Formats: sequence, C-alpha cells, structure tokens
Amino acid sequence: LRADSPRAPVLVGTKARPQSLQRCIPMSSVDDPVPPSADRAPSCGAAADLQAAPLGRASVYVDRYDPSLLCPLPRGPKRAEIGIGGTLPFTGADLWTAFELSWLNERGKPQVAIAHFVIPAETPNLIESKSFKLYLNSFHQTRFADVEAVRERLRADLSQALWRGSEQRGSVGVRLLLPAEWGAQRVQTLPGLSLDRLDVECTYYQPAPQLLRADATQPPVEEVLTSDLLKSNCLVTGQPDWGSVQIAYSGHPIDQAGLLRYLVSFRQHQEFHEQCVERIFMDIWTRCRPVRLSVYARYTRRGGLDINPWRTSHPQPLP
Repeated sequence: LRADSPRAPVLVGTKARPQSLQRCIPMSSVDDPVPPSADRAPSCGAAADLQAAPLGRASVYVDRYDPSLLCPLPRGPKRAEIGIGGTLPFTGADLWTAFELSWLNERGKPQVAIAHFVIPAETPNLIESKSFKLYLNSFHQTRFADVEAVRERLRADLSQALWRGSEQRGSVGVRLLLPAEWGAQRVQTLPGLSLDRLDVECTYYQPAPQLLRADATQPPVEEVLTSDLLKSNCLVTGQPDWGSVQIAYSGHPIDQAGLLRYLVSFRQHQEFHEQCVERIFMDIWTRCRPVRLSVYARYTRRGGLDINPWRTSHPQPLP
C-alpha cells in the first residue's frame, strides 16, 4: 500500500557535509543570517557530483534554517546513459512527500505539517534526498510568521537549487497540510490490472530490456498495468528502495509476462528513484513503441521522505 494524497490538479507540459561536531544553536528567526563557521556544513554551490553529497556519510543535524544544505545533482549524466540528450522525450514531475516538517511560530510554539512538493521533470537538477532531509530539519528551531512564510521559503529555496547552473528558471509546487487536514489523506493501491497475478519465472536481477516486446500483429489497445514488486537499490548506499509502479499506454499490446519479468530485473540495480523511472520509460518507449505512455512509481518512505516520479509522453493532469 502507498500513501496516495490528494493533490491540486496541475497540467504538466511544454543531495554539504559537516566538517566537525556542531554546537547547539539557539532558536532563530528566518531573517537572522547564518554565521560562517567551521562547524557549519559547506554549501554544495553549483550543481554537485555525488562526492559532494552527504548521502552515505555521517552528518550533523543542523537546527537553524540553512538553505545551503540543499545539494543539487545534475540529471544530465544519467539521462545520457539511456539515450536522452537535448529535448526530453517526456514531461512529468517528481512528487515528494515530507512527513517530518516542523518550525516555530512567532511565539516559539512548535508547528508541524506534511509537505507535498511537485518538482518538474525538466529541471536540470534533482535534489539529493539526504540533503533535502537535512535542509528540512534545519527549520525546526526557526521562527516563521505563518504557514505561508514557510511555504514561500521552501518554494524559493528549492526552485533556486533545482535550476542552479541553468539559464532557464522555473518554480516548484509546494503544499503544506496542517494536522487538521491529515485525516483526509488516503492509503490505497495504484489502480490498474496487476501484473503480479502472473506466475512467471524470474532469472534477471539487473535491468533486462530485451524482455520487453509488443505484438505488432494485434490491434492497438489501451491498458493500465501495475506491480508491487518493484525494488531497486540506492545509487550510493546500496540500501533497498521498495515501490509500486503503474504503466499506462496505448498501442500494440505489450507482453505482460515479459513486462513483469523486466520490472523484477531492477531488483539488484543501483540508481535513484527518478533515474529508475526514466530508464523504465525509455526502455518501454524504444522497445515496444507505444503511441502514448506514462510511468508512475510510488516508493515507500525512507528518512521521512517518499519520492514518487512520474513521466509521460503527453501532457495530462498529475496522478
């Protein structure tokens, strides 16, 4: 089961490493500057590589607002591995949910919220997930005037990091749910015909796109297929990432047994969530040649965050 939270309809188209132990810092206002110090995690600066990211390393948890904790990583190199260069063959977004967000109001009383983020697939960078967690944690002893001030600060910081190093600029979607709204959140399976019903023999545990095929002798169909057997491993730490995936397409019928075996083949593969979904999209797109295709994965929460990438060949509302 995956948390499937309601989102406002959006039409989609056209990870600072501490150098020493951090001393306690008193609660501050968001307007107070963060003083430079050897105790403070260095900024990631321009879009970094994995050697500059905190993932897989011991970290000091900073409790004072610090946007330099965000570590953007360029999407380009991993996209080049799967044949993507220039114009993207898809649109879409990375849908993040943060379950551990807290700050202080102007009277010093703690406030809590669940945060939903919509990060467009066309951003040149993604945010390394541990740096995202460290950044969010830095809010918890900082005073903000109200919820809107928190939302706007999140939006501005993430937008700057995601487009860092690019001449283009854009924004991200941020929605904060206060405790009174938590009861409306739903948990449900992804809709569609489950591939997991098939009794197949699985022998590939690294991506095997050769298992994919569509029957061009059969008339086109429209199908929504799902599986709860998606598993990959973190690119840096090797820790398991568990997920469910939904594949919607129109075109010649895709061999369902081969598709399930292909999805299982990610079981020992090491990539970030976003990269796995783009690899799945490109393999199906090039091997099966559907007219339309969307791939949506919902991964289980780790470190208070879940990351749910969605890629589509045609503009449509967010899932």
